[in-house]
Amino acid sequence: MRISNQLIALFGLTTLAILPCRAVTQSEKPMMKAVVIHEYGGPEVLKLEDLPRPEPKENEVLVRVIASGVNPADPLIVSGKYAKEFGTHLPLIPGYDVAGIIEKRGAKITKLKVGDSVYSYVLWGGGWAEYAVMTEGEAAIKPASLDYIQAAAVPLTALTAWQALIDAAKLTAGQTVLIHGGSGGVGSMAIQIAKARGAKVIATASTPNQDLLKQLGADVAIDYTKTKFEDFAKDVDVVLDPIGRDTLARSYALVKKGGFIATLVSRLDQTELDKYGIRGESIASKPDAIELAEITKLIEAKKIKPIVTQVLPLTEAMKALQQAETHHTRGKIVLKVADEPLK
Repeated sequence: MRISNQLIALFGLTTLAILPCRAVTQSEKPMMKAVVIHEYGGPEVLKLEDLPRPEPKENEVLVRVIASGVNPADPLIVSGKYAKEFGTHLPLIPGYDVAGIIEKRGAKITKLKVGDSVYSYVLWGGGWAEYAVMTEGEAAIKPASLDYIQAAAVPLTALTAWQALIDAAKLTAGQTVLIHGGSGGVGSMAIQIAKARGAKVIATASTPNQDLLKQLGADVAIDYTKTKFEDFAKDVDVVLDPIGRDTLARSYALVKKGGFIATLVSRLDQTELDKYGIRGESIASKPDAIELAEITKLIEAKKIKPIVTQVLPLTEAMKALQQAETHHTRGKIVLKVADEPLK
C-alpha cells in the first residue's frame, strides 16, 4: 500500500464522544459501535456512531473485532488524499488490520469456520468497529502465541514487508539488505523477515531506537541523526525505503549492480536505476491469506514478534490518528475494540 511521507498539520479533539445507543427492536438489524467518517479531513472528522452490523456475503465471514491496528496510511485515507487509489467512498469506516473471532460465514466459505480466531489485512477497511466483514482470501488463523492486540499489529505491515522483500526483491540467504525506518511498523517487520531469510541486515533509526534495531536482529544499526547511512551501507543487494525523497535519492548509489530497491512511498527514478544497473518497484501491498499463513509460521517459530507501543480504546481513535500522522511511531498503535475472550 502506498503511503506518503508528507506530514499534514491536523488539529482536533483527542477523544471521541460516545453517542448514546438508540433502542433496537427485534424487527431492526443488530447494531454496533463503529468509527465512521462522513467527510474527508483531519482526525476531527472521526465520529463514533451506532451503525447496522454488516451482513457477510456468500464469500465473506463476519468477525467480532477484538482489536484493530493503526497504520501510517490511515491519516492519508481519512484526509481523502488517496481516496482514489484506495477506492474509498463515504461514509467510510477506517481500519485495515483486524484481529477477532468469526461469528458468521457465507455459503461459499470452505476453510474458515464459526468460532475461529483470525487476523486479517482487510482491503476495503472497516476494522475500527465492533464487527467487520472480510473474504477468505484476506483472513488467516491467528497465531496461538499472540493475543488479539499483538495480532492486530501484524497483517498490513508484515505483508507489506514480505511483498517488498520476498515477492519483489527476491531476497535470499547471504544477501545484504538496507532497511530505512527500521523502528517503524513495516521496518520492524522487515528486519525480522530478512533475518529469517538468512540475510544480513543494515537498518536505520533515530537515537532512541538503536537498541530496538539490535533487539530485532539488525547486524548493523545506524543512527541517521548522527551519521550518514552511506558511510556504513555500500554494495547492498536490496534497499527497502518507506521514507522517500532524499533518503531514496541517496540510496541508488548504494545498491550493487543487479540489485533491487523497493520503495513504499515514491516513484522510482528510472534514470537512476539505469545509471547503476539496478531494478526497483514501487510497492502497493495487498491482502494475501496464504502469505499471512507463512508469516504465522515465523511468528510461531519465534522468528517474528510484533512491536506494540500504544494501546488505545476505540473511543480514542482521534488520538491514535494524530500519532499515526507524525510518521514517527515506534512499531504499531492498536485500538482495543473489545475485551479478550476468556480461554
